[in-house]
Amino acid sequence: MDTTDWAILAELQDDCRVSFSELGRRVHMSSPAVAERVRRLEQAGVITGYHAAVDLEAAGWSVLALVRMQCFGPRCILQHAESVAAWPQVLELHRVTGDVCCELKVVAASMQAFEAVVDRLADYGQPSSTLVLSSPLDRGRVHRPD
Repeated sequence: MDTTDWAILAELQDDCRVSFSELGRRVHMSSPAVAERVRRLEQAGVITGYHAAVDLEAAGWSVLALVRMQCFGPRCILQHAESVAAWPQVLELHRVTGDVCCELKVVAASMQAFEAVVDRLADYGQPSSTLVLSSPLDRGRVHRPD
């Protein structure tokens, strides 16, 4: 990836709905040339999709939490990742290092609903949760590695 590819990625991370015409203007390329660059980035798997940023609270999810799971063996939540990922409350699931197996980012409409999610997760191991009070940086931009 060259400097132009990184400039295109920076612009798309700020606004993925920008037109190719405007994107080309911002990175000093023609529309067809920038469209071809974006297509190549998609084909190479660098750009994996385009997403809407959603305000969780405005969408009805007032509780945001990180849940660490101590689970191993056949009951491990990672053995059931597809079914758990289908729960509307589960936004992310990460296999991690350390004293826990994985960490989930979950949402709930209320504390009572969050309690039900934690109880449901307990079927897979021992959950330990941290409630998110605020997120000063909720989605960082991917930059060129040094």
